[in-house]
Amino acid sequence: MRERILLSWSSGKDSAWSLYRLRTGTDYEVVGLLTTVTEPYERVSMHGVRRNVLKAQAAAAGLPLTEVLIPAPCPNEIYEERMAAAMAGARDDAIGTVAFGDLFLEDIRDYRESKLATVGMRAVFPLWLEPTEGLAREMVAGGLRAVVVCVDPRQLDASFAGRMYDEVFLRDLPPGVDPCGENGEFHTLVVGGPIFDGDLNVTIGEPVEREGFVFADVSLAS
Repeated sequence: MRERILLSWSSGKDSAWSLYRLRTGTDYEVVGLLTTVTEPYERVSMHGVRRNVLKAQAAAAGLPLTEVLIPAPCPNEIYEERMAAAMAGARDDAIGTVAFGDLFLEDIRDYRESKLATVGMRAVFPLWLEPTEGLAREMVAGGLRAVVVCVDPRQLDASFAGRMYDEVFLRDLPPGVDPCGENGEFHTLVVGGPIFDGDLNVTIGEPVEREGFVFADVSLAS
């Protein structure tokens, strides 16, 4: 019998490919998605993805969605308090493990593991330490469709916001930019691929700058 787990869902490619790996493996059954939403903006934290697009992703993946609502700005103690409440709900549903799409950042992994340990849970990392060049091309070749929704213009030109995450995008990345954006160069929104039962029908808006980042606003097409 496979272990029931939650997947931390950022709305982006690494979360989506983690779901793909978990579903094609034999050890785990993903029974829900867990996402932090910045309540005043009604958007996924950092990625800036609209809440209704997030819910459309969950529906396309065929999974229930747990939203952890946080204020803006959000003190760390409030974040931890609300995340602990979400974990309590997971434990009540006989879930003891959460999967994350992190690849390299040891401090983030340590933080996740330590916080889950305090509530008697553990973390798994399906993509941990995978070389990002090969992983990026595996995602694209595997049919993942994603839009680049956030760019840090200090690391990558703002013109990359709103582009599809595909072979052309990877080819055009300047030297020094990680092809999976592991240094925070960019973030993505998944709109199709093997983890969904059909592609999302979306419209990509003109990029705008907010708080030092460039965002491409993606909305559901009417």
